[in-house]
Amino acid sequence: MIPAVSLSQIRDLMRRYEFFPRKKWGQNFLIDGNILNKIVSSCDLNRDDYVVEIGPGLGTLTMELADNCKGVLAIDIDRNLQVMLQEVLSGYNNVQLLFANILEVNLEEELVKAFALPTVQPYQVCANIPYNITTPIIFYLLEKCPHLQSATLMMQKEVAQRIMASPGGKDYGLLTLTTSYYARSELLMNVSHNCFYPRPEVDSAVLRITPRREKIKVNNEIVFKKLLRASFQKRRKTMLNICTDFSGQDKNQIQGWLEQWGISPLARPENLSLDDFVVLANNLPLQEA
Repeated sequence: MIPAVSLSQIRDLMRRYEFFPRKKWGQNFLIDGNILNKIVSSCDLNRDDYVVEIGPGLGTLTMELADNCKGVLAIDIDRNLQVMLQEVLSGYNNVQLLFANILEVNLEEELVKAFALPTVQPYQVCANIPYNITTPIIFYLLEKCPHLQSATLMMQKEVAQRIMASPGGKDYGLLTLTTSYYARSELLMNVSHNCFYPRPEVDSAVLRITPRREKIKVNNEIVFKKLLRASFQKRRKTMLNICTDFSGQDKNQIQGWLEQWGISPLARPENLSLDDFVVLANNLPLQEA
């Protein structure tokens, strides 16, 4: 087992295995042990928990997770890490490695297979996810992983700000509302770019995303999502014009309905709350989905 936490240890490990971080896969490795411990502590793990880690990198976070739970399934796309990770994690019999694209596997099936479980057990995800596929990973977890209990994710600070944004600001948009529809999000900490090697150009943040146990009630989820996309593709337009274009209904009729539902016809998409969009999707006569 190699405790690759410090910069010198990480450089030595890379040198011995002739490994070079790949920018296209967002390989920036956390070298701040204090941040690492805070991330694991925030997961509030117990010895019966299973954890999925996306992008274990050099195994630093993997080891900390394995010390605090029943089993870790670590999934990475880069097979060049395999021999190195096997050595780093050789002292852990509760870690299973899977080399695959997280967006192309059935995560819950792989978890069952990795630990020979009779059925899918509730689990957490804890990961420093690649910046270039942060949004697809979040949507994958929320849409395709029904047994997920929570996801503690390190991501680009700018993306975290968009997820946590309030109505009215420039960061508020499709990502904010889609994430809010599926889950509740909490900012745990900001992380300086100086805490990584290689050092990225931007700072990071850690969010805890917890899926809603009771989904927000929309009559037609496809229509609801289409309405969100249509609205923020035309975010400079008023909701009166957006709803008229989207529904194909008479503009005067649309205006009357919006006023009746307490939504200003002159409001722009970034001014509406999630509840406002639910009201529109559930009540506005829309074109066929």
